[in-house]
Amino acid sequence: MMRLIEKGLMYGNLHHVSSRALIERYNRALKHLTGKETKLQDFHIDISGFSPEIGDEFGDPLYLNPNGCNRMFIILSTQQKSSPLLHAKFSASHGILQKFIDDNESQLFALTARDAVAGELVNSVYSVTSAADLFQIRQIEVEADTTDSHVEDARALADRIERFQKEQDAWWDDVLIAEMIELAKQTGDITKNPVRLDNGTYRQDSFYAAHFGGLYIFRDVPKPAAISMTGDDLGPLPIENVYTAGDRTRIARFLEQNGLVDSIISAPGLDAGALLRQRLDFIIVDAASDAGEDLTGVRRRDLRALARRHADKLPQEFHGLNRLLAWVETGADWPLITSEHPAYFYTLRAAQGPNRDLVNMMLSELTPMDIRQLFICHKEVFYRTYNTWGEAKKEYVANFLAEEYAVDKAGTRAQLFGPEPGMDAEPPATKAADELDNMIDRVGPWGAVKRRSPWH
Repeated sequence: MMRLIEKGLMYGNLHHVSSRALIERYNRALKHLTGKETKLQDFHIDISGFSPEIGDEFGDPLYLNPNGCNRMFIILSTQQKSSPLLHAKFSASHGILQKFIDDNESQLFALTARDAVAGELVNSVYSVTSAADLFQIRQIEVEADTTDSHVEDARALADRIERFQKEQDAWWDDVLIAEMIELAKQTGDITKNPVRLDNGTYRQDSFYAAHFGGLYIFRDVPKPAAISMTGDDLGPLPIENVYTAGDRTRIARFLEQNGLVDSIISAPGLDAGALLRQRLDFIIVDAASDAGEDLTGVRRRDLRALARRHADKLPQEFHGLNRLLAWVETGADWPLITSEHPAYFYTLRAAQGPNRDLVNMMLSELTPMDIRQLFICHKEVFYRTYNTWGEAKKEYVANFLAEEYAVDKAGTRAQLFGPEPGMDAEPPATKAADELDNMIDRVGPWGAVKRRSPWH
């Protein structure tokens, strides 16, 4: 993993903490939340304040996320909003923290000038002992304050000021006046400098949970379903449709019926040919590395030579996508790629809408040889998969991501997936299709679906 760290592909964009004042504030917040303190004098934190170095010190990578539920956070600076979220157990957690910081940036800037802000992403479940527990989660509430309770004290002072202004005999209430004076010593003049945080509540109807091998829950779609990435028995679940990663036809039907995916051929703004060629390259690299080839400095021309040399080792994903590329670039015969074909999910991307990133996350697990999409959409699975590769493939992938993706992350994401959805994004209005879209609408992405469905 050191190769990824050195290239900024792992633990990149973390916020550096080294000053004595910030370490003291962090320790106050850490003790407030967990009862522990760090002895480190130099460490890095993610958007939630989690530090991989402190995780190693404590021997606990979940020291801010006990039971993998209700993640706690420590904010030392609003600059943390550009950092990733490490060891995320729920797909929405990073977006919620980022929006919380955005919505309260001026207040957080003022509060963190003298103290750390500590809090928690609170849901109705305090531990996850069964998969059914995940379905009790419907919304996430952000609770936050400084370690000295500036926000709570300001709220209490505001209540007392309101009483003082409204109650007829408040001038003679010595207890009320004394309470106001003591609170004002902590908060300052809140009439001129209000101290408040818009904690916010966020719906979480559809999300990914890393528990039980990975579970995708879709509840805000016309035909809800839960999709498990393992074949393990999850016990009874309070949802009618439950699929595993091996249920390819049922997953394909679920995605299509809910309008969650586009064919990469018709997806607006996507260069299908370029995407297909890149995915073919990744598949060749996979086969060549398994055959023991040296991949140092290989370019696309070298990869074509490797494809010819190892043609008998190339999987069905390669042949299906290669035929589709031939149709895109030369007008060759249209390939019928059904949901049972190993290449099927490689021909899809998520449709624009509030579940876009969640769908792309799931597709990355269903298309593991597309290492770029796996890295962008599902880093925890990428890192786990990376550890299973040989050194040649590790070196190639690290160099590719550092040279081709890291230099323009936003541009690559926009090119592959379209515009970024907001936290409260709605599905885009249907637009008039061009001639190609009309053809695909008539016959379906894989031929005449009226005669033969792509799910059979």
